[in-house]
Amino acid sequence: MKKKILLRALLGAPIGILISYIITIAISLATGNGEYYPAAHELIADCGSEIAAVAVQLLCSLVFGAIWGGASVIWNIENWSWLKMTFVHLAVCCFSTFPIAFLLHWIPTYSALGTALYFIGFFAVYFMIWASVYFPLKFKVKKMNDKIKELNEKNDLL
Repeated sequence: MKKKILLRALLGAPIGILISYIITIAISLATGNGEYYPAAHELIADCGSEIAAVAVQLLCSLVFGAIWGGASVIWNIENWSWLKMTFVHLAVCCFSTFPIAFLLHWIPTYSALGTALYFIGFFAVYFMIWASVYFPLKFKVKKMNDKIKELNEKNDLL
């Protein structure tokens, strides 16, 4: 299990960089002035230079991706219920992403509204992704169970 977590964390780390890069593009597009901002202005101010801010963001993005990658192993714990896996995965991802989003100024810092919006947005996106996986799987399981029931009934007739 530890080996699987480490492997997925190593695979997730570069994905974290990709996601971070996409976030910087989204923030840059949202400003609407046609310039690219490699990091939030507040992070640049905190770090003292743009390159230092980008380096901090890179390290945090690696950690972000590694945590999410490692957390994906939760979905392979066969003796856990779907509900337990969901809540544990949600908690690990949400509460490990928050300090990174806070540090990198992806959310308004020291703001109750910003914090509330982070959690509302996180839960909403998480639920949409979860539902897009859960409901098709539930449908497939129902089809397989119906097929098994049909085969059992057919065998009972023989």
